[in-house]
Amino acid sequence: MQENVPHAGRGEAGGEAIPHWHDPGSEAMTVVEGEDATVYDDEGNAYLDFVSQLYCTNAGHSNEAITDAMTAQLERVPYVSSAKGNDVRDALAADLAEIAPGSLSEVYFAISGSEANESAAQIARTVQDAPKVLTRWQSYHGGTAGAGALTGDPSTRSTVGRYAATTGSGKFLPPLPTAFDADSPEDLAEQAADHVEFVIRNEGADSVAAIMMEPVGGSSGGYPAPPGYFERLREICNEYDVLLIADEVITGFGRCGDWFGIDTEDVEPDMLTFAKGVTSAYAPLAGVIADEWIGETVREEGYDLGQTFAGHPVACAAGRAAIEEYDSHLIDDVRELTPLLESRLEELAETHDAVETVRGRGFLWSVVFADPETGEPFVHPWSADEEEAENPVAAVREAAADKGVIYGSGRPDVQILIAPPFCVTRSELERGLDALDEAIEETVE
Repeated sequence: MQENVPHAGRGEAGGEAIPHWHDPGSEAMTVVEGEDATVYDDEGNAYLDFVSQLYCTNAGHSNEAITDAMTAQLERVPYVSSAKGNDVRDALAADLAEIAPGSLSEVYFAISGSEANESAAQIARTVQDAPKVLTRWQSYHGGTAGAGALTGDPSTRSTVGRYAATTGSGKFLPPLPTAFDADSPEDLAEQAADHVEFVIRNEGADSVAAIMMEPVGGSSGGYPAPPGYFERLREICNEYDVLLIADEVITGFGRCGDWFGIDTEDVEPDMLTFAKGVTSAYAPLAGVIADEWIGETVREEGYDLGQTFAGHPVACAAGRAAIEEYDSHLIDDVRELTPLLESRLEELAETHDAVETVRGRGFLWSVVFADPETGEPFVHPWSADEEEAENPVAAVREAAADKGVIYGSGRPDVQILIAPPFCVTRSELERGLDALDEAIEETVE
């Protein structure tokens, strides 16, 4: 143990927050203010926030209806134990049951998306009496130990698994053209679904509690499933008595143009997880919405797990207000502006040889880059021999930020993610996409 090391006590210089997903080679932006779809840094620079910070400030950065509801709840009672009942918590559960697909009506609250996904996995294992939850390679379900095990992104899994063993998970290939030799989207759907059935059989169907996946790929790249894929998965899950869990942490609450991403597939899951947009990120809140029989089973058998801040009353008040805002106009705004966003992105793919494809749904899109000469990524960050190479996709994001627009990085970082707040205006959307167009022209071509 070192001795005589100065301690930075209260009021002394030296304390500094460690950013999450910290990269020693870059400096994180310091955001100090926000209004609608714009944020401001500590030097007064304004940026259109085209990633909604972390795909979560769906209602923008200054929605008064949400902040007013939070203030009113603070004045009533600021906190109630998650083991006790609370009126606003129950009211939000009722709101969620009303907008959830099909017979999903039982709500178990959590704090973050990682915890929601871990909770869903634990509930599935409990009610199914089976240990395994299957997820896609190249997926992201969270950075805690349990959620990291479910995650198919190797950078996250390797970081989590370096010091702690995780069990109870298996992987299957995502329904991407690069993973299968398919002649059409319908053929891709059939091959990818047959592959999932193959994995279930080889894991042993009795050992598989559930399949968990995002209806539209989130940070893994905004990719929707090919037509028919989810319908076939539902049939497979029914045949083998496997639960289907929709990870709606990113895709929920209007991001894909409907209440939940799975609604755009017209398939009913057995459970869905939520976080991020439920409060528009104005307060941490997450959870699981389960089918009625699952909730009844948990209540009958008991559930000896919980989290102190799950279903925090102030967060629940924010959630109720956010749902009202989504219902009254914000989801309609997404639907109205999606054709413009989609057409402008398709123009990028036609204009720039370095843009391999664009893909997405609603206000969740990815622009995927590749070397026009080889058809391969310029730099693939998951390849050991390319870890130190300069990534031109990162340079595009930096150039766009210099023009006053923030875009997101995908997993893997061969793509740029676009997920603006729902309150973005038509002119702001045009300006942000102009900046991306110019950034690609300046840096990659």
